[in-house]
Amino acid sequence: MFSTSTQCKNWMFNSEDELNKLREAANLKHIQAYGRHINEAARFEFFLTAEEEKIMVKRYEIRLRDFCKRFQPPMTRCVIGTAFHYFKRFYIHNSVMNHHPKEIMVTCIYLACKVEEFNVSIQQFVANLKGDREKATDIILNNELLLMEQLNFQLSIHNPFRPVEGLLIDIKTRCALNDPERLRPGTEHFLERAFLTDVVLLYSPSQVALAAVLHAASKLQENLDSYVTDTLFGVEGSGKLAELIEAVRAIRSIVKMVDATPDKNQQKLLDKKLEKCRNPENNPDSEIYKKRMQALLDEDDDLYHRISTRTDSLDNSALGMSVGGSPEVA
Repeated sequence: MFSTSTQCKNWMFNSEDELNKLREAANLKHIQAYGRHINEAARFEFFLTAEEEKIMVKRYEIRLRDFCKRFQPPMTRCVIGTAFHYFKRFYIHNSVMNHHPKEIMVTCIYLACKVEEFNVSIQQFVANLKGDREKATDIILNNELLLMEQLNFQLSIHNPFRPVEGLLIDIKTRCALNDPERLRPGTEHFLERAFLTDVVLLYSPSQVALAAVLHAASKLQENLDSYVTDTLFGVEGSGKLAELIEAVRAIRSIVKMVDATPDKNQQKLLDKKLEKCRNPENNPDSEIYKKRMQALLDEDDDLYHRISTRTDSLDNSALGMSVGGSPEVA
């Protein structure tokens, strides 16, 4: 149940203002950690602002959507929804200057494939990417544990897709609406746009689902008000009706404001700024990152050698042999 889930307890927020304050804190934390050598006046020019970070995250959410749409084999909706949740959660407490959204995006999608049991190998996954696929594989696998840690290993996601199906079945059963399947295209379009906003961090899946269905109905000039008030809630649920109506209105208002066509010139400027200010320790193209990865590989090789040597020694001892010697013959 959503009400007892970690999503409800730990990843739902009271307002967009609360989310923005958390993102601003992540931005400030990064600047304080890596901008000590830069004077106060120059920091604004060198580092991304919290608002600029938000613009970049929104842009990569659009890329996440488009990548999932093109993916082969075709992805299920739950994988896409779960990937969106992971991506949004990660950048509540992390700066894009520390972890590039391009790398976190593909890691979120790959992890969502696993969690939602959409079975693709890492080779199948990176086959959908352009460029150096071996490098992409390393980036995804190196970031996977980091991502899970930042999500506090709370990976189970309640998406609005199942509540939508429940509502459509209920409308078919208890509502006089002609051909409720007509609502599906508008509902799906609404949900697609909703994932480009913060509504999934602010409202329950069932509230988002109801907002989507009511939006689709209004586009068809159908009225489901009596279904909601009389059938869905009835007398027993009338006390919660005002709160629900307010939530649905707020969701529809937020989704209506989505701008899915970002300014390309602004994108280029932000990309250049990010390349200058991103943390080199987490940049796969930097020498610092390469040296750190090589050191980890060398450490793994040393550990493997020590374990192998120890194992050989124990095996030989168990056979009554000394290392480098021959067994005694009676």
